[in-house]
Amino acid sequence: MRGRECESRSRFTQAMTVSASRRTPLQARSNQTVEEILDAASSLLGRLPFEEITTSRIAAQAGISVGALYRFYSGRQEIFDRVAVRELDAFRAGIERAFTARQLIFSPRKSLGRVLDAYVDFLESHPHFRELALGNHISESTRESQADPQTGPGGILGDLLVKKCGWKPGKKLQLRIRIAAEAGDRVIAFAYRQESAEARQAVLKELKDMLTGYLLP
Repeated sequence: MRGRECESRSRFTQAMTVSASRRTPLQARSNQTVEEILDAASSLLGRLPFEEITTSRIAAQAGISVGALYRFYSGRQEIFDRVAVRELDAFRAGIERAFTARQLIFSPRKSLGRVLDAYVDFLESHPHFRELALGNHISESTRESQADPQTGPGGILGDLLVKKCGWKPGKKLQLRIRIAAEAGDRVIAFAYRQESAEARQAVLKELKDMLTGYLLP
């Protein structure tokens, strides 16, 4: 009986190993397809009017069928939302690395300016994200989740104020960060509607002064 039991276990183990080895490449291919869809949508932003970027165009750009696209996303809004979240995650990671890598005397005012400057630089170097963020093409639910002071970009500044300045974490700080983020988004969009780079920079400077006065009186 023991021999049969060991043989049965051996066959079961082999079957599980084969099954796992089959699943792993499938998952890797799925992840690759997801990234290709997001890359395709990103490449179309800015090259075509937003209204003309359909799931069919995204699928064609990604080199897959529309049916394959719908296996991963319910429609173009979900794709654009995911592109925006992916870019914001990259921005947050970059900011966190920058602040942890620099051995600088912490200055709340300078740090606030650095976060704002880094975000504007990110918009400049990622025109597809700028199209989404400033063109109001991100769904309200995704925008709300990313605006949360605990998880959104404002959370970076909140962490700095708590860890470096000793501010007390809580609802009051979260509300102030949220208000600053909402105001900042709108003023940045206004800055990018200016006719010249000089005019845009003037608006951004006023924004920096405004946020500094509000958050760091």
